[in-house]
Amino acid sequence: MATFELKLPKMGESVAEATITTWLKNVGDTIEMDEPVLEIATDKVDSEVPSEVDGVLKEILFQVDDVVQVGQTIAIIETDGDSATDAASSSSNDSTPAEATAQPVEAVKAATAQVDRGMATAGKVDNDYANSDSFYSPLVKNIAKEENISLEELEAINGTGKDGRVTKNDILAYVEDKKAGKTAPAPAAAPTAAASKPAAAPVKAAPVSVNGEDEIIEMSRMGKLISHHMIASVQTSAHVQSFIEADVTTIWNWRKKNKDAFKAREGENLTFTPIFMEAVATALKEFPMMNISVDGDKIIKRKNVNLGMAAALPDGNLIVPVIKNADQLNLVGMAKSVNDLANRARNGKLKPDDTQGGTYTVTNVGTFGSVLGTPIINQPQVGILALGAIRKVPAVIETPDGDFIGVRMKMFLSHSYDHRVVNGALGGQFVQRVAQLLESFDPNRTI
Repeated sequence: MATFELKLPKMGESVAEATITTWLKNVGDTIEMDEPVLEIATDKVDSEVPSEVDGVLKEILFQVDDVVQVGQTIAIIETDGDSATDAASSSSNDSTPAEATAQPVEAVKAATAQVDRGMATAGKVDNDYANSDSFYSPLVKNIAKEENISLEELEAINGTGKDGRVTKNDILAYVEDKKAGKTAPAPAAAPTAAASKPAAAPVKAAPVSVNGEDEIIEMSRMGKLISHHMIASVQTSAHVQSFIEADVTTIWNWRKKNKDAFKAREGENLTFTPIFMEAVATALKEFPMMNISVDGDKIIKRKNVNLGMAAALPDGNLIVPVIKNADQLNLVGMAKSVNDLANRARNGKLKPDDTQGGTYTVTNVGTFGSVLGTPIINQPQVGILALGAIRKVPAVIETPDGDFIGVRMKMFLSHSYDHRVVNGALGGQFVQRVAQLLESFDPNRTI
């Protein structure tokens, strides 16, 4: 019997790791090709990992909630045929047939033993670094433990991973520098002349009292991720808001007149969202310095306009799928993209690539009845636009014959932007331009 190593597949641009959420198969279960073996989660999207072969699940190398790097072996499947590793070894000119068979078997045994040792020490390693508020993968913790790196040293390492996370390469580089004498050891706790003033204690959350009638609910995995990202964004960007009111009466009337014909012809609903997205994409082309990201002291000016669109998940949380190259879509294409992403989000069918590569985000707080909102920037972007509810309001209408009061359909646009790189003039001019594009919508436009 041969063995096949099931590895964590590449799941999209910039996705380097995933968390195992559920094993769909147990050791000893029969697996068919393309049958899901386990479920994984990246930052926001859940996915299934299918088997590439028919066989029996022989060994599970990681447990639920373990963080696994792309390319790591996560399970061993026993198959009837020769494994790819066996075939490759048997064709080598430097090995005898016996050696060609023995080498991959020994390699699998060694790898399995290494994983077993890691699993056996995982609990102890976690306890050693349990006092840290930062997230470290099991792999990073194991390396730190083996190299006698203290928690203070680990927290001092500048991570290059997502949200500043310390990666395997970061800690290995630190170990090499330490051995070469390039990295000073963490300072001891002994007092010095310069340390006469006590260091400020870290800020901790106020304790929460609980009585017998209160219900304690564990935060979901998605809730924890959202909480982390929101806090990280506020700590990273200097949030500033600009607000403007837009008269969308023309758009309201135009959609009302065309939505039934559009539905009959395209088989798609015509909502307000693609119209608003089209205006935002146009404004981003006119104001390219809103279509940027910040990387330390550098500004990355994005070539593509990839619009993030906040959408609801089945559990009520929000996710931000991305409309790629939104500036190149006509209104029909935009409507189809918006509907497709929204439907797949509601049904939990989004793929990791669907949430990657966004350069600017739009969220519709009006869906929940809010007149306006102050959204938090989706890092590493520098701006996010909130669309308020469309309201029927009395307004002053200017005409050549004088002003009069009339009923108009209006909405507020709330623009949050990163004041580190976007000043008030740019932030205000951008949202003003979006409002102008909405108010100048052609009532005779064909679709």
